[in-house]
Amino acid sequence: MSVSTHGLRVHRGPQVLRAAVELLSSMRFAIALLTIICIASIIGTVLKQHEPINNYINQFGPFWAELFRAARLDSIYSAWWFLLILLFLVVSTTLCIVRNTPRIVVDLKTFKENIRVQSLKAFGQRAENTLGEAPEAAANRIGQLLVSGGWKVKLQRREAGADGKSAEGWMVAARAGGAHKLGYIAAHGAIVLVCLGGLLDGDLVVRAQTWFNGKSVFTGGGMIADVPPQHRLSASNPTFRGNILVPEGGQGSVAILNQSDGVLLQELPFSIELKKFIVDYYSTGMPKLFASEVVLHDRETGEQVPARIEVNHPASYKGVEIYQSSFDDGGSRVKLKAVPMTAAAKSFEVEGVIGGPSTEITNGKDKLTLEYAALRVINVENFADANAMGSGADVRKVDLRHGIESRLGAANKTNKPKVLRNIGPSIGYKLRDAAGQAREYQNYMVPVDTGDGQPVFLLGMREKPDEPFRYLRVPADEQGSMDGFVRMRAALADPATRERAVERYIAKATDPKRPEMAEQLRVSATRALALFAGTERAKADATTVGGWQAIAEFMEVNVPEAERERAGGVLVRILNDVLFEVFNLSREGAGLAALANDEKSQAYLTQAVLAISDAHFYPAPVAMMMTDFTQVQASVFQVARAPGKNIVYLGCLLLIVGIFAMLYVRERRLWVWLTPGGTAASEGDAAGTAATMAFSVNRKTIDSDREFEHLKRKLLALNKEDHGTT
Repeated sequence: MSVSTHGLRVHRGPQVLRAAVELLSSMRFAIALLTIICIASIIGTVLKQHEPINNYINQFGPFWAELFRAARLDSIYSAWWFLLILLFLVVSTTLCIVRNTPRIVVDLKTFKENIRVQSLKAFGQRAENTLGEAPEAAANRIGQLLVSGGWKVKLQRREAGADGKSAEGWMVAARAGGAHKLGYIAAHGAIVLVCLGGLLDGDLVVRAQTWFNGKSVFTGGGMIADVPPQHRLSASNPTFRGNILVPEGGQGSVAILNQSDGVLLQELPFSIELKKFIVDYYSTGMPKLFASEVVLHDRETGEQVPARIEVNHPASYKGVEIYQSSFDDGGSRVKLKAVPMTAAAKSFEVEGVIGGPSTEITNGKDKLTLEYAALRVINVENFADANAMGSGADVRKVDLRHGIESRLGAANKTNKPKVLRNIGPSIGYKLRDAAGQAREYQNYMVPVDTGDGQPVFLLGMREKPDEPFRYLRVPADEQGSMDGFVRMRAALADPATRERAVERYIAKATDPKRPEMAEQLRVSATRALALFAGTERAKADATTVGGWQAIAEFMEVNVPEAERERAGGVLVRILNDVLFEVFNLSREGAGLAALANDEKSQAYLTQAVLAISDAHFYPAPVAMMMTDFTQVQASVFQVARAPGKNIVYLGCLLLIVGIFAMLYVRERRLWVWLTPGGTAASEGDAAGTAATMAFSVNRKTIDSDREFEHLKRKLLALNKEDHGTT
């Protein structure tokens, strides 16, 4: 019993190792790994990588966002399991090469000249004939013909066997297309090289430094100069890929390497100074060309190297490739003016820097943080059929991003020419409340003529980053400003002004001889104006605080449904007339002349009333309008040290060669057995030779059939119709 146990201990180890090697080197295992890598790559392509966790929560919800983070699906190509699969694929493919290469090499050197004569009759492509020459002469002739055709040939002379079973004769063995088997080695070697290059240029080396070299991911904020050394990688780091933003006139020498849970800082052996940023645009507003004129400052020698970096034309210095990735704002200075959107709000002015420190603002009871997000100097939009923009569309849903087509619905399916127009600069900012919740805003600096003749200022807002902006359209007055809208909104909020406007309307609309009608109109106009201004509710628990929505809610509560349409029309006419008086009173208070009730004034008033109505839903007490700016542009460079790049290039070359060899090179073998005389020889022809030829190819095609026919004619002087061919 003890001997048996000892034997198990002796043999179990080699058996387990042999089984592991057999598994790793099997084709099924390699295909399974490749399948998993392909699936992971598809996920990595569809799912945006290295996004903030909040972006995944907004798009997919908390559960899936946490699942993506736990499975590292948000950073697949640097996930430990993805790197482990690549490593196993390298091991598996290497074992396949190690196991099969010796056999392939031996097979390439072997002519198989010892093949049995009887075996030749089992080949699908064979031929027989009688040659009018001695076997030795025939063998030499056939061998020379094959060598001249690119075949490798070996001649073997066989003596007659003593047992009489084997005949005397010559065996001509030839082979061609050995590159087919070399293609197998090249293709599998290419997989190994590509995977090794990918591992070398991926995050494996960087992560190894966080595992074994005391480096850790930085998750905080602040200035780059204040980040501690444990979050920085040295300039001698053999492989990395990161981004660096350099403003015009500034320098940068530290790249940011995004990780799934933070960032690492990569020191560069040089600093990049951006002398000039160049950008050109297509008529669509898309960038046509952006390039950077830079100077590279060597941090060791102080050498200065000028360079120009364009898209697809990188610069290279000290083994680091510098690519033009994109461009961004480099800290433009902006001046903003707050436009009150509520009665309690006040106007004020602030200055800030895009991407710079935020500003604390207090307006009434609201305490908000103003964050300067973006400055866009060029905004090209499509204004084809722009009249549709003013045809009763909901101003809270105007979305220039989707163009006019999205507003016209299914009826708009014809191809219409685009009318592209630059509508000027815009400022993007965020207002963050005390709870940390932020809304994003985008306001255009100059008014836009949408096609109805009334220029409007576009005030955009969205709750989430993945949502389109919704725009409030505020009309521009004759001075091209929002002052007329602000004055009218302030006048509407003043009870005394509303009362004066009602009295003016009564004086114009009623007959002095019918005072009872005047009183009825006064009550209706006063009530409607208070509802529109938001100082009165349609009912105690009403949620609407003003505008046309409050009027509609009042009608639903107080007017029977059968009379609602008629009464609503009357009330809207009254309210429009009273609002015109409010508008003129606001102008008189500013020392301006009252406007006549003409078409132009009505167009402005209509848009102003819509804007005031929808301003009740504007989620901020003020709208920040840009009055001036000084643009500073910046280049975003991708810097990479990729020693595995050349390995990958070599792997790609081998892969092309290997696939070409396996697909287009046919491995062929040929045997010709020559014996003296033979039944096929004519009578008295002692010098005749019986020849039997067999042809083998790894992949039978029409070309291989043609080659066999050619060889029969050339070697055995046989035509396709000759007797004896098969």
